[in-house]
Amino acid sequence: MAKRILAVDDEPSIVKLVTAALSARGYDVTPAYNGEEALDKIALDPPDLIVCDIMMPRMDGREVQRRLAADPKTKKIPFIFLSAIGDMDQQLSTLEEGGAEYLTKPFKPSELVEYVEILLDPSRRGELDRIRQQHVGKLRTMTNIMHRKSF
Repeated sequence: MAKRILAVDDEPSIVKLVTAALSARGYDVTPAYNGEEALDKIALDPPDLIVCDIMMPRMDGREVQRRLAADPKTKKIPFIFLSAIGDMDQQLSTLEEGGAEYLTKPFKPSELVEYVEILLDPSRRGELDRIRQQHVGKLRTMTNIMHRKSF
């Protein structure tokens, strides 16, 4: 049985891209176009993984992730944020807090597929930790540079 993924974004073109990339790898992808719709679909049939935009009308992706994390039935569902937000502090805090991965739009479909495959394969957790540490290191360096005061 194919792993089920919920793709959540208010931009239909992004949902199409996520669906095309993951369906081509054999995943069963269900679309949702806002946070409320996502929570409704998750309540009916929890997916194996969620790919979710952050900035959406009605309910943003962070609130969706917070609600899922607070529920024992859904807190272990792997979660990937997709967002055009360029706030590096926010990206860094998301990665350091754990519970979610973070890919910035525009993203390479192959990069999304790689994250999905790693998150759904427990034997590859070490690989995920290595990728996350590299990402956190780069973000820390960039945020430190951005926060320096010029003399």
